[in-house]
Amino acid sequence: MALANVLLLSQISGHVLLLILSLCIVLPLSINLSQFCGHCLLFTTGKWRVSDGMFDVHWASDGFCTFPLITGVFLFTISLVQIYRYVRMKDEESFIALFVDVVLGIWMLAMSILSAIFITLGFIVWCDGISERFPSCETAAGQNIILGDKEKINTSGFYIEMGTTQFGAWGAFAISVGIGVIALLKLIHNHQVRNIKVSMYLERQRLVNQQQFDGRSTPPLASGATSDSDQNK
Repeated sequence: MALANVLLLSQISGHVLLLILSLCIVLPLSINLSQFCGHCLLFTTGKWRVSDGMFDVHWASDGFCTFPLITGVFLFTISLVQIYRYVRMKDEESFIALFVDVVLGIWMLAMSILSAIFITLGFIVWCDGISERFPSCETAAGQNIILGDKEKINTSGFYIEMGTTQFGAWGAFAISVGIGVIALLKLIHNHQVRNIKVSMYLERQRLVNQQQFDGRSTPPLASGATSDSDQNK
């Protein structure tokens, strides 16, 4: 029970951290999409125009930002449900429930690592294009570098926003690894306990059957038979 309590507290703590990190993905990425008029910054390329010195943007697919957003919402929802479930848990979890926890942990791990890779590599591609005119990507924040015909692109906070999103994604990946390992340990522990209980039950049945067999192997004397000591008398 002590091991189960420690693992349960670790799961609750992990999901609380994952809840916070999922907000670090969703909120700044949503703000960035709003400031960029719905365009995704990740993997976006472009060329600097000589005529007016503006950045001629070739916007990348919105899916590079949509997937991390979906991941953040998924992690937030799962963490919220799991925290509520673990706090109210009184009885020991079943094998099916532990197996579902492992599957969810694998999904969270896969989605978080893909989102972290998308955000990191996509931001590098964007900064490579920006750094052709500026000494660093950070110094380009807030500069009027993109001219839109019908859109007003606000670049004031893109560096902080994407940096926070990147931190949240990699942090969520690290926490998801821990949560997945804990769920797997609980599943293995439950499987071992079940095997021990089954082994003890089979051994008890074997001993009971053996005792019953030994009792029947020495039948009592017949009613008409007499012992040797009675015949001598």
